[in-house]
Amino acid sequence: MKIKKDFILKKIAGSYVVVPVRQQAIDFSGIIKLSETGAFLWELLENGAEKEELTAKLLEEYLVDGDTAAADVDRFIARLNEVGLLE
Repeated sequence: MKIKKDFILKKIAGSYVVVPVRQQAIDFSGIIKLSETGAFLWELLENGAEKEELTAKLLEEYLVDGDTAAADVDRFIARLNEVGLLE
């Protein structure tokens, strides 16, 4: 999986936001606000991480059990698919 091109993650005033640029700025109106964990997963997806890698990295980075990490990754991926941000 990978984030579509022309979406950029920015940290603005302590908040993480995804901003469309170039053609996506025309096609996608608005911005998306992410939590710190969402930004962590976003950065992994920018490099083409798969679900298993996302879950493993969450387990390495945060104090969370495997079921919770997998469920969080599933929800995050589903939401990105809903709004059309994944290739």
